[in-house]
Amino acid sequence: MPRLSAIVITRNEAANIGRCLDSVNFCDECIVLDCGSTDDTVSIAKARGARVEFHAWIGFGPQKNHALALASGDWVLSIDADEQVTPALGDAIKAAIAAPAADAYELSRLSTFCGREMRHSGWYPDYIVRLFRRGAAKFTDDLVHERVVVEGHLARLAPPLLHHPVVRLEQALARMDQYSTLAAEMLIARGQHVYFFSGVLHGLWTFFRVYLLRAGFLDGPQGFLLAVANAEGSYYKYMKAWQQRRSRSSTEGFVGTRDIG
Repeated sequence: MPRLSAIVITRNEAANIGRCLDSVNFCDECIVLDCGSTDDTVSIAKARGARVEFHAWIGFGPQKNHALALASGDWVLSIDADEQVTPALGDAIKAAIAAPAADAYELSRLSTFCGREMRHSGWYPDYIVRLFRRGAAKFTDDLVHERVVVEGHLARLAPPLLHHPVVRLEQALARMDQYSTLAAEMLIARGQHVYFFSGVLHGLWTFFRVYLLRAGFLDGPQGFLLAVANAEGSYYKYMKAWQQRRSRSSTEGFVGTRDIG
């Protein structure tokens, strides 16, 4: 039977990591790469038998690639701390690696938002590559919204992966602030032109896409809250990039004027 490694990156995930690791206890090894948790994340992970390593935060994609480099299994299951593998999905994973029909597998992620399963809003089915043969895939180096790049054949497993990213609205606001900052840094690094009204237009378009085009209104009040949160994330992503570029231009102009004088 091929060996299977589960990899998880963490920071202050005490509320989730135990449930996450319990759901992947069928794996041959579980690797938790922590970036400096100040809660009980590390002790909970060690109590579950996980191998815990430390690495300073370098962004989602690079951090996951570092965790991937620590894995020794023939196959790798990448899972976030706020996700759970159901027994049905666990059985499907074991069957897939025992008689592989592909080099990597997409899983359909079923997420909740403030207590409600989101069946619309562009959140389901949310196909993501999470299971792959070691050496056949790696993560992009994106600071946020990283993805898995696969060399080989890709297939899908039917049972969903459970995801609980937002239990309270405060969590959605905190994630929006964190992710929009990282996304703004990526815009600047790519040299993308950002204008003041970029944030307004992208924010409005995001709300329209999530709530209407992707039928977020069918997800009830939580669908509206999610559409607003996504719109705010898009708005602040561009506004932060605009402000940072403006600040850098002002600093460079000031330095240049001083040097000339």
